[in-house]
Amino acid sequence: MNISHIEHIGIAVEDLNKAIAYYENILGLKCIKIEEVKSQKTKTAFFQLGQTKIELLQATEPDSPIGKFIEKKGEGLHHIAFAVDSVKKSIEEASQKGINLINNSPTDGADNMKIAFLHPKSTFGVLTEFCEKNK
Repeated sequence: MNISHIEHIGIAVEDLNKAIAYYENILGLKCIKIEEVKSQKTKTAFFQLGQTKIELLQATEPDSPIGKFIEKKGEGLHHIAFAVDSVKKSIEEASQKGINLINNSPTDGADNMKIAFLHPKSTFGVLTEFCEKNK
């Protein structure tokens, strides 16, 4: 697996507009993109910081992964995403090394990415995502 950088850090929020206002008005960052990911029942907002982004995630349905996360743990850090050359090869390699996968194959994610998640029970409690730009 070839990790080039932290692609983004995902933060679960209840109210995307309030969270965007915090990042813009308090931290002075600029929201570069808002997008709905229907397959994940999520609305996202991105802030670019050098090579890394902050991704705010709001559930669009209570039964979405973000909705369930917020219900169980509240708002906060949701996942860390690493940029890789190939999500498919990276999850195959992780699986071969005994890591439990949430996604057995890449799926479409926000920001024109192929993504897959590793289970936090195998990654010291940190939900880990691999990302690859769709070509």
